[in-house]
Amino acid sequence: MNDLVAHALLTGQVRLRSDGRAWRPLVHAEDIGYALIALVEAPREVVHARAYNVGATGENHLIRDVAAMVAEVVDGARVTFAAGAGTDARDYRVDCARIAAEVPAFRPRWTLRKGIEQLVEAYQRHGLGRADLAARYQRLARIRELRAAGRLRPDLRWVG
Repeated sequence: MNDLVAHALLTGQVRLRSDGRAWRPLVHAEDIGYALIALVEAPREVVHARAYNVGATGENHLIRDVAAMVAEVVDGARVTFAAGAGTDARDYRVDCARIAAEVPAFRPRWTLRKGIEQLVEAYQRHGLGRADLAARYQRLARIRELRAAGRLRPDLRWVG
C-alpha cells in the first residue's frame, strides 16, 4: 500500500503490477503494537503457545480495491496497470476471529482508508520525492540488492 500511495502522489497513477485480483490482509503497524501489548498483558493460560492473526478479518482486501481507494483519497490519481500485468500467485486472506474472541483488550483502531490518509499526509509533510521510489525503498528489490552485495545471507540474516 505504501508504494501505491507514493506513486499516486508523485505520478498521478496508482500503478498495479498485477490484475489486482489477489487478496491481502492489511494491518497498521500501530495495531500490531497494540496487539503485542494486549497479548503480553493477557492471562498466560489464555494466550500461551497460541498463534494469532493480528488485525480485523474485515481488513482483507482485493489489491484492486486498495488501488481504487488510493485513487479516491489522492486527488487526480487514477488506477493503471503495468504492461503484462497478470495474476499474482501470492493470494491470501486471514481470519482474525481468534484474537477478537480470546484477547478482548485488543481492538484494531486503523482501517485501510485511515492508513491511506495517514500516508498521504506524512508523504506530503516530509516532501516525498521521486528519489524515494528507488529500489532502496522497495522491500524485495532492497533484499536482492543486499544479497547481491553479500551483506545479507540467503536466510535473510545480516552477514557479520
